[in-house]
Amino acid sequence: MKVQDIIKKKPYLIWYTKNYDGLNDEAVVEAVLNYGDWDDVRTLISILGMKKVASIFQQQIIRPRNNYYPEIRNYFQLYFKKHA
Repeated sequence: MKVQDIIKKKPYLIWYTKNYDGLNDEAVVEAVLNYGDWDDVRTLISILGMKKVASIFQQQIIRPRNNYYPEIRNYFQLYFKKHA
C-alpha cells in the first residue's frame, strides 16, 4: 500500500487534484493530519512509519507559512514529541 492509496479511498481529503499518484508524501501527510480521522492517521503512520511522518510534519511547521490549523499543529507537536 502507498500513501496515495489513502487519498484514492478518501478523495475529499485532497479535493484540488485528481492526480492522486502524482501527490508526494508531504502533501498526503498534510492532508491526512489536517482533515483525516484517527484511522487515516494510523494508516499513514503504518505506511510511512512514525519517524518519517514526524519528520515531514516538523519540516512543514517550521516554514513561515504552513497550512495546518493551529489546534492540529499543537496536537501533533505534542503527539510526535511523545511518540516519535
